Amino acid sequence: MKKEEKFVKIDARNRVTIPKALSEQMAQLYKIYKKGDTIILEPVKEIPKEEQWLFDPKNKELVDELKCALKQKADRSIDLSLFEKD
Repeated sequence: MKKEEKFVKIDARNRVTIPKALSEQMAQLYKIYKKGDTIILEPVKEIPKEEQWLFDPKNKELVDELKCALKQKADRSIDLSLFEKD
């Protein structure tokens, strides 16, 4: 990937505008942090609120059980005729 450099200035309100040529294919959400004299924008994917529990370490055992159950389900077929009304 070709390194594309642009120079920007911080405005009076401590804002930086990202040039359009660089921003066209950028993500929507970033984590920003400083490392030495460098400011880093790291793209992140936001996890929907209803799915955040999956990534909570205290739910690891439950998630492992869920993965196991899904694997078992994938390994066998289900006979849907058991659910048919007579």
